Amino acid sequence: MASLRRTIAVWCPDWPVTAALRAGRADATRPLALVDRGLVHACDDRARAAGVRRGLRAREAQARCPELALLPHDEALDARFFEPVVETIERRAPGVHLVRPGLCAMRARGPARYYGGEEAAARVLLEALGSAEDSDPRIGIADTPFAAQQAARAAGAGGVLRIPEGEAAGFLAGLPVEVLDSLESPDGTELAPLLRRLGLPTLGAFAALPAVQVRERFGQAGARAHALAGARDGERVVPDPPGEEFERAIEFEPALDRTDQIAFAFRGVADDFVAALLAAKLVCTTVCVTVREESGGVRERNWLHPRWFTAADIVDRLRWQLEGAGGAQHASTSSVVAVRIAPESVDAVAHHETGLWGGGPDERVHHALSRVQSLLGHEAVVTASLGGGRLLAERRRLVPWGEAPPRDAATDRPWPGSLPPPHPASVFSPPLDVVVLDGKGAVPRVDARGSLTGEPARFGRPGAIATVPVAAWAGPWPVRERWWDAARASEQHRFQLLADSGDAWLLLCGADGWRAEARYD
Repeated sequence: MASLRRTIAVWCPDWPVTAALRAGRADATRPLALVDRGLVHACDDRARAAGVRRGLRAREAQARCPELALLPHDEALDARFFEPVVETIERRAPGVHLVRPGLCAMRARGPARYYGGEEAAARVLLEALGSAEDSDPRIGIADTPFAAQQAARAAGAGGVLRIPEGEAAGFLAGLPVEVLDSLESPDGTELAPLLRRLGLPTLGAFAALPAVQVRERFGQAGARAHALAGARDGERVVPDPPGEEFERAIEFEPALDRTDQIAFAFRGVADDFVAALLAAKLVCTTVCVTVREESGGVRERNWLHPRWFTAADIVDRLRWQLEGAGGAQHASTSSVVAVRIAPESVDAVAHHETGLWGGGPDERVHHALSRVQSLLGHEAVVTASLGGGRLLAERRRLVPWGEAPPRDAATDRPWPGSLPPPHPASVFSPPLDVVVLDGKGAVPRVDARGSLTGEPARFGRPGAIATVPVAAWAGPWPVRERWWDAARASEQHRFQLLADSGDAWLLLCGADGWRAEARYD
């Protein structure tokens, strides 16, 4: 079983810098750093020698190296220039798995058998990549993908480092925990600095901790990092096998400017696209539609589907893309000269076969919603998903039917003052005005010390005339927002309240009185 996990990793250091230089975006005579959202994403050796490091603020990096050239990081550029490198490796060892631009991996067993050993296979790959001197490839071989990547980083320029089978844990034990800095702990902080503060400077020290205690303290992310550190993660390289090219395109001569004409001409291409996938026993779940206009503009968008795309679904997406956010009568803003479709993600058709008794209600629901969406537009049918925020109404995100929820970094961040689970089933947007009275018939308030001026004794439901006794209550829990902005600052206090009728409510007490944020059904 271990031989199936043996991995060959090919690493090209500082690939974003290499890609920028190959594209002619930078002066090779000056130290270079690429910046993403104000922080250094990558830098070359001369910048590192001056003290520039990944994660530094751009201003601090320039202070350490005044002659430093700063450029914005371009992920598409990295991928475009790394594609020939992957193709070169693929010709010698099929089944390459792209980890990210600059780093790829493959199973070691096949190349080792073909070339007569793991190191012999690595030398063949280095020789094939030797013509591109600026890429400086390095290769690591180990029992797991993570260990192979670290071995590649430890190999010298143009070198190969092979970790014998069964010795990956010993090799990783001496590495600093900073190699885990891409992982995050559950509270949003980086894992490596936290481990070092706890007196665990190496992967070996971290791996020696009991797995159960690590999971309890650091959660799922920490448990995965712990398994990686001890070479016990069980991960394998998933090869991307070379297959049929499913991309399809159509050109219009002369250019077309009506949406219905373009969609009609494109229908045959969509049929051919779906038929080719089905012939390979695949279905497309995400498709990329690219529209090239006569004016030179290019409009590209990835479309997701809740199940898988038929030809009619693809034609609908093309129409929506041409019409933009407008209605069905809107036409393209410029004449279209070409349309291209390509599968972004595919799945085996066996995973989407109809069950023995048919699709039942799910199939009818999907058909109805897709039909309404095709008639009214892409954003006419939406589903709800959770996002980041403190108030429950703020956490609601509406996304078009068939699309995955947006990757919102704020969702995974800590939100002091947010409500922990279990959450109420009914959320009011906006919150509803309610009546809360204490034993003396007065409206209780939260004073400057965070204490109630009186205990809630009676509660009036939204729209009700009479109040009912309060059986139990808990709180207050402050929700303070934008305290640094006097004009937009707000402070409210949450309460959970159980009425004598058996209804449980989530209330907000603020300067404007009491309101019901949600109800526990």
